[in-house]
Amino acid sequence: MLDNNVKGQLKAYFERITQPVELVASLDDGAKSQEMLELLQEIEALSDKITLRRGDDARKPSFAINRAGTDIGVRFAGLPMGHEFNSLILALLQVGGHPSKESADVIEQVKSLEGEYVFETYFSLTCQNCPDVVQALNLMSVLNPRIKHVAIDGALFQGEVEQRKIMAVPSIFLNGEPFGQGRMGLEQILAKIDTGASARDAEKIKAKDAFDVLVIGGGPAGASAAIYAARKGIRTGIAAERFGGQVLDTMGIENFISVSHTEGPKLAAALEQHVKDYDVDIMNLQRAEALIPAAQPGGLTEVRLANGASLKARTVILSTGARWRQMNVPGEDEYRNKGVAYCPHCDGPLFKGKRVAVIGGGNSGVEAAIDLAGIVAHVTLIEFDSQLRADEVLQRKLRSLPNVTIVTSGLTTEVLGDGNKVTGLVYKDRNGGALHTVELEGIFVQIGLVPNTEWLKGTIALTPRGEIEVDARGQTSVPGVFAAGDATTVPYKQIVIAMGEGSKAALSAFDFLIRSVPVEAAAAA
Repeated sequence: MLDNNVKGQLKAYFERITQPVELVASLDDGAKSQEMLELLQEIEALSDKITLRRGDDARKPSFAINRAGTDIGVRFAGLPMGHEFNSLILALLQVGGHPSKESADVIEQVKSLEGEYVFETYFSLTCQNCPDVVQALNLMSVLNPRIKHVAIDGALFQGEVEQRKIMAVPSIFLNGEPFGQGRMGLEQILAKIDTGASARDAEKIKAKDAFDVLVIGGGPAGASAAIYAARKGIRTGIAAERFGGQVLDTMGIENFISVSHTEGPKLAAALEQHVKDYDVDIMNLQRAEALIPAAQPGGLTEVRLANGASLKARTVILSTGARWRQMNVPGEDEYRNKGVAYCPHCDGPLFKGKRVAVIGGGNSGVEAAIDLAGIVAHVTLIEFDSQLRADEVLQRKLRSLPNVTIVTSGLTTEVLGDGNKVTGLVYKDRNGGALHTVELEGIFVQIGLVPNTEWLKGTIALTPRGEIEVDARGQTSVPGVFAAGDATTVPYKQIVIAMGEGSKAALSAFDFLIRSVPVEAAAAA
């Protein structure tokens, strides 16, 4: 199952295992059980500290990774290949005693959790968001024996998926009840179960001194800005609601110059690590709610956060990015993650053999329709314009598929459901005005992005579309406040462009600082 190159790499990794590990396989007579047994046998052969035995868990096929002689362990129900292969390797290493790279504070926070926690995570092998959740909960179960976790391949355990009405991954259950959906990192999970964490964070933030440069947003533009500012030797901070931003939701990246192919989560992790290489105060899971400009030239700009704390800085760089644009029609919010989805790579496998729609005829929409057509029974693509806007090569591929219907000049007006899940949609023919109903189980929305700038209205100049107006240097309408990336008026929302704009904004902020006289210095003069 594993080729010789992979086996060689794993053998080297497994030399880091210091504690004996038991693989406990619960199998039936099916083909997937045979594949699992073959995989586990190959893993066992790579280290004398790993042993394999049979078990009898209710979920078959599944296997536990246990630290011998202890109650520390994790479980996978299904084959953790694809995006989850790294989760398997990390679990083996961590159960085997190899230390985590998480900060000492976070590790201590996990160890200090009281109570009993049984987590179940449903994933799909094509989901790039799922490994973050699986790896975070696996680590928690290794650090704290009161925490248990099983990662379940939703495509393999369809009965459970239907019983629990799961229509989006990752879907997390805690002690049998829904806990969360979508990408969540370790800090986000802790924030949900450790209710005092937000208040503690707020107190720490309140005690921070003013920054020379404060970056708001942790995507490519924000990371680039923070690195460039820190390299100038000035006090730099970065506050992000979700480090990595929209990149975390991006599947394949093939136009990032000098890197022929990478994936969003991998690039986001590299961005965060690069920022950590410098003296940057990283404040993750912090949502900005208000910008208060400096009262006088050379003064401090204030950014108020959702947790009640405030940060102050001599200059601020806004790089809050964008998010998926919604249809804003009746039923969309009600059935979000109950059939209405925004990531075909993540959630597509849950709709195997079903009928779905894709809303949007640009490159993203057509690519999604092509991808889904290989999984689902039928795809209806609905485009508002009179023609598709995707590249011609994609359109030719789409039109060649037998299970795709293309609707142009169509305006989606309503999402239909039975109270639990999507059952269809209604669209209007923009030419004749007739309404049409399409029966289906899933709707994938691919209609572009909207900037995350609502909190800036009335404070800074925005376009009617909500983009931050910037000049050639990244300067906004407020002195000392700069902006970069997808939230701005700069055309072409691309990762490589956002990085360049972030670095430019940091250089502009530094230039502003060296040419400005702080209020204290002006008063002393």
